[in-house]
Amino acid sequence: QVQLVESGGGVVQAGGSLRLSCVASRNITSTRNMYWYRQAPGQRRELVATITATGRTSYSDSVKGRFTGSKDNAKYTAYLQMNDLKPEDTGVYYCNCCVGGSQVWGQGTQVTVSS
Repeated sequence: QVQLVESGGGVVQAGGSLRLSCVASRNITSTRNMYWYRQAPGQRRELVATITATGRTSYSDSVKGRFTGSKDNAKYTAYLQMNDLKPEDTGVYYCNCCVGGSQVWGQGTQVTVSS
């Protein structure tokens, strides 16, 4: 079973930037779509970015133009570059993929944006 480990979260002021990383335990980024979700306190988990196996990206309206997804297949890693962060971006960010019909989630990384 593949494992995902996120990192890069932290506390940042509004307008700041962070880059999240998601490292897989084996090479799946070249063959699987990778997804970034976030969950704010008391809210449902929401999809914010998709990085396809071919490298195409798509974003939720709330982050479009500010967040950029990318990946490095040689490092088994997906990234989420987050710029112009806003307090409403606060939450736990999760990396996700589907392998063998099963959803795989990382442990999440906390992002806190102060106003």
